[in-house]
Amino acid sequence: LLMRTQRIGALAIAALVSTTVIAPQATAAPDGSAAVISEVYGGGGNKGAPFTNDFIELYNPTDSAIDLTGWSVEYFSAKGGSGGKHDLTGTLPAGGHFLIQEGGGGNGNPLPAPDAEGSLNMSGSKGSVKLYDASGAEVDVVGYGAASISEGSPTPSLSNTTSAQRNAAGTDTDNNSADFSTGDPTPKSAGGDTT
Repeated sequence: LLMRTQRIGALAIAALVSTTVIAPQATAAPDGSAAVISEVYGGGGNKGAPFTNDFIELYNPTDSAIDLTGWSVEYFSAKGGSGGKHDLTGTLPAGGHFLIQEGGGGNGNPLPAPDAEGSLNMSGSKGSVKLYDASGAEVDVVGYGAASISEGSPTPSLSNTTSAQRNAAGTDTDNNSADFSTGDPTPKSAGGDTT
């Protein structure tokens, strides 16, 4: 009876393991071969904010322009619920940036001319942003503050006056706390405009 019970238990475990689905995760491109999220700011338009709108900034560390048709960004709350997805069009220049303006409010100055405009309302302190390519594959993830979705550990919490910024152009070690620091928001568009 003991052997039969052990055999049934082993079969149950094997069945459970065989039906487990592992969700694909964004993987690092330490060789600088893929676009990355270079800056995230969610305090736009809030009291004391330097800018009227939230923004997501992309960076292309490669030597070739990237057609963003079919690409998208998605915002997640700190608990992991989707706050919406924004489909992209346009071109991310080689060695350049792409500025995505999102939701905002009445305080602060306008962003530099954005390359894309959406209406995602991001938290000024904690949340996550994912970048997907045209195939729907997850290319990059940034979690900030007490975020349940991140690469490695999330960055420190943000505020109405701070953004999460990638430390070095294109560096992605799959650990947000190592790859990002916080500071004054520095939005840059594809034309190189910054404020």
